[in-house]
Amino acid sequence: MSITLVTGGARSGKSSYAEKICSAYGKPMVYIACGKITDAEMEDRIKKHQERRASNWKTVEKYRDFAQMKDQDYFCENDIFLLDCVTTMATNLMFDAGIDYDTCSMEEMNQVEKDVLEQFSELLDVVKKGHKTLVLVSNEVGSGVVPSYRMGRFFRDLAGRINQYLAQKADEVVWMVSGIPVRIKEGK
Repeated sequence: MSITLVTGGARSGKSSYAEKICSAYGKPMVYIACGKITDAEMEDRIKKHQERRASNWKTVEKYRDFAQMKDQDYFCENDIFLLDCVTTMATNLMFDAGIDYDTCSMEEMNQVEKDVLEQFSELLDVVKKGHKTLVLVSNEVGSGVVPSYRMGRFFRDLAGRINQYLAQKADEVVWMVSGIPVRIKEGK
């Protein structure tokens, strides 16, 4: 049982590397896909990810309510799980809140952050209690310019806090740079 966080910039090779980590176990795995088709670009992105997956991988489209997984056959029958991706999951959860990020109160934004972090905590709890191996893919979005709009700043800050939380809980953290994995936290 272990938790690995693979993070980095856009198109840095995160997903491919995470898939290699999971494949190295030589067992069937569960691919937790968090993406939703919202436009043609996202549809193409999802299609490319699907085409790259091995045929013996089980795909589950899920980004919340992970406690329910423990009762599913795929959870009981598999030990290796890959979640792709953390920031897409966070985005979906942000939109599920149904608030206008340009006009909402700070209390509402703080509640969204709390709710989002609780979903990640629930995921880690289920994985640990089930003695599963989890590889998480995430984006480092805070290295660029400060977004000019409120929702963008909230998302950037939220993604940074989630990544810090996951890195703290992970056994290993890998930062992908131009397709090259750089271990920034060594596994036990």
